[in-house]
Amino acid sequence: MTSAWPGVPEGCSRYLPVTSSAAVDAGAVHRWHVLDNAALLPADVEPAGTLLCVHGNPTWSYLWRSLLEPAARRTAEEGGPWRVIAVDQLDMGLSARTGPRRLADRVTDLGDLTHALGVTGPVVTVGHDWGGSISLGWALDHPDLLAGVVLTNTAVHQPTGTPIPWPLRLALHPAVHRPGTVGTTAFIDVTLGLARPALDPAVRRAYRTPYRHTRRRGGVGQFVADIPVDAGTPSFPELDRIAEGIRALTVPALMLWGPEDPIFSDRYLRDLIDRLPHADVHRFEGAGHLVIEDAPVAATVLDWLDRRLPADRPDTDQGRGSRLTLADRDHRPLWATLEERADDTATAVVDMGGPGGTAARLGWDALAARVDRLRRGLLAVGVRPGHRISLLVPPGIDLTCLIYASLRLGAVIVVADAGLGPRGLSRAVRGAGPDWVIGIDRALVAARAFGWPGRRIAMRTPDPVTRRVLGVDHSLAEVLAAGDAAPAPADPGHEPQPDDPAAILFTSGSTGPAKGVAYTHRQLAAMCRAVSTTYGLAPGTALVAAFAPFALLGPALGATSVSPAMDVTAPATLTASALADAAAAVEATAVFASPAALVNVLATAEGLDGVQRETLARVDLLLSAGAPIGEPLLTAVAALVPHARLHTPYGMTEALPITDIDLPGIRAAAADALVAPGSAGTVTGAGNGVCVGTPVPGARVAISAFDAAGSPVGDPSGVPGVSGEILVAAPHVKDHYDRLYRTEAAAFDRGWHRTGDVGHLDAAGRLWVEGRLQHVLSTSAGPVTPVEAEQRMSTVDGVARTALVGVGPAGAQVAVAVVETDPGARTDGPAPRHTAQALRSALAPVLPHLDLAAVLQVRRLPTDIRHNSKVDRTALAGWAADVLAGKRVSAP
Repeated sequence: MTSAWPGVPEGCSRYLPVTSSAAVDAGAVHRWHVLDNAALLPADVEPAGTLLCVHGNPTWSYLWRSLLEPAARRTAEEGGPWRVIAVDQLDMGLSARTGPRRLADRVTDLGDLTHALGVTGPVVTVGHDWGGSISLGWALDHPDLLAGVVLTNTAVHQPTGTPIPWPLRLALHPAVHRPGTVGTTAFIDVTLGLARPALDPAVRRAYRTPYRHTRRRGGVGQFVADIPVDAGTPSFPELDRIAEGIRALTVPALMLWGPEDPIFSDRYLRDLIDRLPHADVHRFEGAGHLVIEDAPVAATVLDWLDRRLPADRPDTDQGRGSRLTLADRDHRPLWATLEERADDTATAVVDMGGPGGTAARLGWDALAARVDRLRRGLLAVGVRPGHRISLLVPPGIDLTCLIYASLRLGAVIVVADAGLGPRGLSRAVRGAGPDWVIGIDRALVAARAFGWPGRRIAMRTPDPVTRRVLGVDHSLAEVLAAGDAAPAPADPGHEPQPDDPAAILFTSGSTGPAKGVAYTHRQLAAMCRAVSTTYGLAPGTALVAAFAPFALLGPALGATSVSPAMDVTAPATLTASALADAAAAVEATAVFASPAALVNVLATAEGLDGVQRETLARVDLLLSAGAPIGEPLLTAVAALVPHARLHTPYGMTEALPITDIDLPGIRAAAADALVAPGSAGTVTGAGNGVCVGTPVPGARVAISAFDAAGSPVGDPSGVPGVSGEILVAAPHVKDHYDRLYRTEAAAFDRGWHRTGDVGHLDAAGRLWVEGRLQHVLSTSAGPVTPVEAEQRMSTVDGVARTALVGVGPAGAQVAVAVVETDPGARTDGPAPRHTAQALRSALAPVLPHLDLAAVLQVRRLPTDIRHNSKVDRTALAGWAADVLAGKRVSAP
């Protein structure tokens, strides 16, 4: 019979009689069906434990098929095999039909089954949908056997006064309930239709197997009827017992979630996190209710078992050790400078985006006072230490004050900018699950439209209609007024500790969905210290912060900071005049801007007058980060700031800065890399990649070398000339990825953070970045990193920008060059023959083994939406594959 169930190994299906002790039919004997991998386990190896897997409605044990064989085949190095018992609850799947059963009956039923099977510990419960509540009920009743819990898209609590999800309300409606759940397969079909992507037809048929006839679907309707809608529902007391009882669970816990679930949405995940705050969490972006079908849940569960059980293993604290711990005496919180300079009237912050384009200013005294007013006001309206506050406010005085007030009271700031685009920003905010959203009108409109969680504070005071429509709880002015009314105690009250959570900062989303990067107060302070030590930024510095992270650090550094008139979510909106005007407003000595911003500054430099040029000539330090930056761009910038030291730090949202290099250093690295044409592994005059310098004080860099297939498997090493994934460690490396257990597990490696960038170290200890790991070509001749070829192709006349992508299966990919020409091409598709020949001629002397299968042209290379400087090679590779397959499609 199992041949009809794709993915279920032979010998795993079994039936057994079980005597019921449930109140509804105590003493009755029922025939249960389970999927049990005991027959697959090695005969001479004791299982590490048992995974007790419980389905919900209207699925059955088939839901857990992906665990059966992999769990049984795990080696000793992987933690050993696990027995998997996936049950069919009574009235469900292939188990006996018994009549109506309540939640408490089902919890008792599960205990009867495990007793009949002779299950002993350790047991890890695994639940989905209402199987989550039932499995947790079993966990509370069997603490002597319990070793851990795994939950996937489930719920244990329905907030008072909040309606249950609309699909369940519809299913409970008298006109729909019986026809939709029992009389037809509608409820089953809708549930199976939630899979992303759609289920294979054979898998869909297997799910429907136990429910083909009306008489077999009674349990589906009963399950819906038993939903604890409110306190008056019969099963509510049992659900409440479970919901409150799990707060005392201390065993390892894992939550794997499909955020696109219309039933068990993120609000239920946030509730579970509140009840099990120690749990590991991973949200699979794009996955939905059937997350087990949509995402690699089985692989994640098995990896987690190895990392977390037994709980006392010394290496189980993965994801919390990538930093180098500092002594407490080295910790200086970001707000310390504000409190020390509370009586200083000198200018602290300037905002060039003031009313009518005027510059708004605050002295150190006014800044400290406003931050304290906001801190007291936020506390007065209900913000508490540990609350997450999503700040959707443009850089400037208001954002600066909100950041420091939030950090000072112990709240966690969530920063994700509009440059992610509506969908990306919504994913980020929903993923972070803020308790509060503070934003401009546009952000609050998005919060309402996309259903973001959190109480809302508007930057301006709305009229009554707008307040009601947008769900605004308070305005910024009202928060400040509440702060004025609140008493000013001699001490600030709660004192955030160094290792308390401080910030969730979102990545650019240039290599997939944006990730929330979690920092503690200690790590933010270490970042500030790294910047100060590396660049000498200190009190007396006047800083133009045209790069958002440095708007955060300026006051902590004691530097006078100015935000230029620009849209920081679109760096290319920074003009040369705006930069010069901002510099003049504070007599700037330092400038920080992204490469994309600098490109537009150069493009608009002709509009500068003499005074503006003189202002820029007084700048003595210019920093640019966000993407590796080459010597030609820095040389052009040097003409605008002729007396400045030009530095380009390398780092990422997870750690900035890690390495640093200045313009003379870049030229020296290029000279050292100069080789005769034909030498392997380098580009004449440039070297293989972009040189980003040597580690900043306190940071370390290593390389995990590639194997023949292009996988970085080598131990961390500093051997020169070996390409692989770049690994970094520093006091200011992030703490972990927020609610992305799987991502964090892959990124954390024995105290190192795996960056996902690829490169090598040279003999002088300098780091060269060769691209991103996901963009490495896996060819039959071995791995090929893209940057070297791209740099060489960019020297060809008429070529503005280039990308090298791989097309085909791993291990047999072919190289395809995609170019943006100057002047721009009119169509997307194959490049002219003369362009293709020129590119191949440019590559032949330095990369003789790289054979371009095709050369394509695009009107414009796609870039990430935040920095506008990172080419989207993944999108290009998909497009190139379509073109080579003969499809006429426009470039992404």
